[in-house]
Amino acid sequence: MTGLWASIETLASDPNLRWIALGCMLLGLSSGMIGCFAYLRRQSLMGDTIAHTALPGICVAFLLTGVKSLPVFMLGAVAAGIAGTLAIRLITSRSRIKADAAMGIVLSSFFGIGIVLLTMIQHSGDGSQSGLDKFLFGQAASMVGSDVRLMAGVCLLLATVCTLLFKEFKLLSFDPAFAKGAGFPTGLLDFLMQGLVVVAVVAGIQAVGVVLVAALLITPAVSARFWTERLGRMIFLSGLFGAVSGLLGAWISSQVSQLPTGPVSVLAAAAIFLLSVAFGSRKGLVVASLTRRGMRRSLEPATSASKAKEAG
Repeated sequence: MTGLWASIETLASDPNLRWIALGCMLLGLSSGMIGCFAYLRRQSLMGDTIAHTALPGICVAFLLTGVKSLPVFMLGAVAAGIAGTLAIRLITSRSRIKADAAMGIVLSSFFGIGIVLLTMIQHSGDGSQSGLDKFLFGQAASMVGSDVRLMAGVCLLLATVCTLLFKEFKLLSFDPAFAKGAGFPTGLLDFLMQGLVVVAVVAGIQAVGVVLVAALLITPAVSARFWTERLGRMIFLSGLFGAVSGLLGAWISSQVSQLPTGPVSVLAAAAIFLLSVAFGSRKGLVVASLTRRGMRRSLEPATSASKAKEAG
């Protein structure tokens, strides 16, 4: 207990660790909120697709500017993410290819382009390119105050838009045909929702990397689904689970040398998911087992009476 308290004090007293912990919490919170809509619309692969399409955007941004700047990289990643989203919409609207196949095509194509560009940059002899490969798996330890403030702005933006358009996003997630018939601009809302996913994914690339950032988008949302059937509560729980995952990732990695924060945060989210699967109040395995057992016990007297009546 003393060791645990000492580690918590270290996390609270070290300015660098505070920035990392706060940044990971904000990342988990924002990703968890918007991830609920992606999960309910059966677009879980969308986050992974956008994350992989961001890599060539980062590389092109570096080639054009020649400097390593997170805001510049984010602009490039957002542009590439929007291009990937438009490519998916174009493929699905102009052909018979389904959305999941279109996502797979765009994901592999953009990621292949990104790897080629990254390899070219690394062999160019430019000393300023050092560290670009960290965007593949993330480097939360490099976050500073300006990065955390940027994540706070992203989190505020996502929370504000989700609050203002909660009714529209809810209707689009559960019954898009009715939303279109009721006169809602479903095309614009769909593009806006995908744009928010792009922003959430790009904001987390530095901490988690393009390979794992989609896990923080979907895993908290799936975990929250095991605890409630109301969308508002689901979004709250998903954001909470994401924030807790980020905090646990920062704390655990601070206790073990050379342990990356991003992958540990993903593992923490996976642990919360397993706990939700087992003990979730709505669809958890333990609750379902207890419910079935209670129903069998309640039916036993009636079954016994029926058998006795038939015997008599």
